[in-house]
Amino acid sequence: MNKFKNLPFRINFWLNNSRLFSLPMTFMSWIIVFVYALKEGGNIFNGIFALIGISFAHLATNLFDDYVDYKRLSVSDEFMKSTVKTKCAYIKSGEATLDELLAVVIIYCSIAALYGLYLLINCGINVLWLGLVGAVFVLFYSKLSSAALSEFAVGTAFGPLLFEGVYFVMSGSFSFEIFLISIVSGIFTTVLLYVHTFLDYDGDVISHKKTLCVKIGEKYGRNFALNVLPTMCAVGYLVLILLAFLYHKIFYLIPFLSIPYLFIVYFGLKKYMEDKTFTPKARWWNYPLDNWNEIKNTPTAPFYFNLFGARNLAMWSQTLLCISVLLK
Repeated sequence: MNKFKNLPFRINFWLNNSRLFSLPMTFMSWIIVFVYALKEGGNIFNGIFALIGISFAHLATNLFDDYVDYKRLSVSDEFMKSTVKTKCAYIKSGEATLDELLAVVIIYCSIAALYGLYLLINCGINVLWLGLVGAVFVLFYSKLSSAALSEFAVGTAFGPLLFEGVYFVMSGSFSFEIFLISIVSGIFTTVLLYVHTFLDYDGDVISHKKTLCVKIGEKYGRNFALNVLPTMCAVGYLVLILLAFLYHKIFYLIPFLSIPYLFIVYFGLKKYMEDKTFTPKARWWNYPLDNWNEIKNTPTAPFYFNLFGARNLAMWSQTLLCISVLLK
C-alpha cells in the first residue's frame, strides 16, 4: 500500500497526464445536444449527470491507453532509449508506476459507472446498452488506435454515441436529426485527434503506433497525410448542407464561418512540416493558447501552437453548430 500513499495528493499531476486539456472537446460536443434537447423540454439534470459520467470515461480512456501502450512498449529498447518525448513519458521517467496508473483508471471508471447507474435507474435499459458500447471504447481504444481506427473510435464516441445517449437520457427517445448533427460534431472532434497524431508522427513511429496518419504517411508521404485534414472537414460541411436541405433550416450553414480558421490551421501545419522549430507569432485569432507565456519560449512551443490551433478550429466549429441549434 505504500506505493499508493501519495495518490490522493497528486490530483493535479494525474489530471494533467489524463490530458485534461482535451475535456473542452467533451463539453463542446455535449453542449450542442444538451441545448437541442433542452429546447424540446429535456431533463436538465439527466443531461448534466451524463456530462460528468462521459467526462470521467474520457479521462479513463486517455490513461488506460497509456497503460496498455506502456506495457507493450516497455520491452522495446528503441522506445526506452529514445529521447523523443512520448505520451508515456511520466511513466518512463519513474514519476508514476503502472499500478498507480491503473488505480486512477479504476477511480475514473467507478465515478463514470455511478452516474451511469443513476441514469440507468431513471431512464431505462437503453442506458445500459449505450454504456456497454462506451465501455468497449474505453477498454479497447488502444487496440483500435494500433489498427489505425482511433479516428473512427473518437468520431463514433464523441459523435453518435454521445449525442444519441445524452438526447435519450434527456428526452427518452432517439432522433435522426441529432444523428446527422452528431456526425458534423464528431468530424470536428476527430480533426483534433488527427492533427495531434500528425504532430506526434515521429513519436508514434518510434512507439510503433500504426495510427491512420502514420499509415498514410508511410504509403503516400506526410504531405498527402496533411491533405486528409481539409477532406475530413469538407465531409462535415457537406452534412451541414444536407441538414439545411432536409430540415429547411438555413441556420445549419452557420458553421461554414469556420472555414477561414481551417486554412489558418492547415497552413500552420504545412509550415510545421518544413521547420519544426519555428514558432509563429500569436495573434488574436490564434487564442486561446493555454499557458502560452510559459510555453512560447520552449522547444515544444511549435507543437502546442499547432495543437491548440486544431483544438480551436474544432471548438469554434462546434460553437457555431451550437448557435445553429439554438436558432433552429
